[in-house]
Amino acid sequence: MMRSLFSGVSGLQNHQTRMDVIGNNISNVNTTGFKRGRVNFQDLISQTTQGPARPNDRIGGINPKQVGLGMQIATIDTIHTQGSLQQTNVRSDLAILGAGFFVLRSGDEDFYTRAGAFGVDEAGMLVNPANGFRVQGWNARNVDGQALLNTSSALEDLVIPIGTKDPAQETTQVFLASNLDKTTPVIPPAATDSEIAAGTWTVEYDIYDAAGANHTLRIDFVREPGAENLWRATLQINPEDPEAATNPVIDIGGVDNLPGDTTFLVEFDNAGRLLSLQNDAGGIDNVEELALDVTFDVPNSSIPIDPATGLPGGIQQQTFAITLGEVGSTTNSTTQFSEQSSTRVFSQDGYGMGYMQEYSVDRNGIITGVFSNGQTRTLGQVALATFTNPGGLEKTGDTNFRQTINSGLADIGTVGVAGRGVIASGALEMSNVDLADQFTDMIVTQRGFQANSRTIQTSDQMLQELLTLKR
Repeated sequence: MMRSLFSGVSGLQNHQTRMDVIGNNISNVNTTGFKRGRVNFQDLISQTTQGPARPNDRIGGINPKQVGLGMQIATIDTIHTQGSLQQTNVRSDLAILGAGFFVLRSGDEDFYTRAGAFGVDEAGMLVNPANGFRVQGWNARNVDGQALLNTSSALEDLVIPIGTKDPAQETTQVFLASNLDKTTPVIPPAATDSEIAAGTWTVEYDIYDAAGANHTLRIDFVREPGAENLWRATLQINPEDPEAATNPVIDIGGVDNLPGDTTFLVEFDNAGRLLSLQNDAGGIDNVEELALDVTFDVPNSSIPIDPATGLPGGIQQQTFAITLGEVGSTTNSTTQFSEQSSTRVFSQDGYGMGYMQEYSVDRNGIITGVFSNGQTRTLGQVALATFTNPGGLEKTGDTNFRQTINSGLADIGTVGVAGRGVIASGALEMSNVDLADQFTDMIVTQRGFQANSRTIQTSDQMLQELLTLKR
């Protein structure tokens, strides 16, 4: 029996396998996150008809004589090169730029994928909507009002709680940095309305109580008559609402204002920098950061709860601090320069109740919720896995991979750390199949298949000639 006949058969069979892989690549040319396959061949075995001989004093060495007996598939590799990105502008679509795989969980089993066409299910879980596998990462924990991520803990299902409430938080800190124009005129006795307006700089912003109701904080600054670099500020809460108006108590340096007095003094040095805060009761603050504490009765319109009875109608007090800046500083501090009065910085830490309306994912995989009250909250972070040998992963369908004994253990961690890539939100990674390359391989494979079939035909003709020698 002719050996070339079976060599041709092995060539036909393995070129058919290569064509199967090429066909699968082409069929997945538009599959999100697909990684193309590649077939490598190697020879099968060789029959030795004469062994080698070493050279001696009379003749040289002789090489072995071997006849090959066909070919076989060496490997079918998965090529993990980067695919191009397609912009979708869908916030739950995620693509990885660089190394790494998203981690998906089904029951107790983990899968790995580059296909990031995710969505949010009815329970708020971030999932692959094609099969329900849940995206893994770390959910943020609320610790003393701060959202903290513990990325060293075990992976968990990522939750995006769309529509959930963000509870109100009362104002405890107010930061105010204005410039008070040094050329502002002093208001004279029996001043007219226009003179009062010309000599007053007013700051007015909202603050919040524990129930989330907003209250107007108003501070009027006027120059103190008969004193250089000294301004008197009058503080009011809800001045335009008689039912909600209240007389706040101001504490400076541990000394409360005199009853009914809602003013305090702001002193500057000759260079226009903060020097001290004072009140008429003898309180003074002139060390480092200048601040005063304000306490007011929350109006009944906010339905305060009586701590003694647990019923509405009790008096509820709220205290917050107002910081004007640092002594001797002009950076983000209240100043006195000969420029138009202005408020450069105002901030406060209170807000009303809100609902989560939307979310975003940044390049570090951190998921941030946006609430209707203007607040943003860190909700969680997407995890990425890398492998020592990603080519050793096993395809399981649904564009997923499974860890094997030759891929190495999954190294799971945060985005952008230890060689992991970064995340592009609103985009998908497309297949890395190059059609030009695949069609070229198809031609080469077809010619290889044809050549092996010709080998079989020729071997058959030679056998036919052998059978007819006796005729």
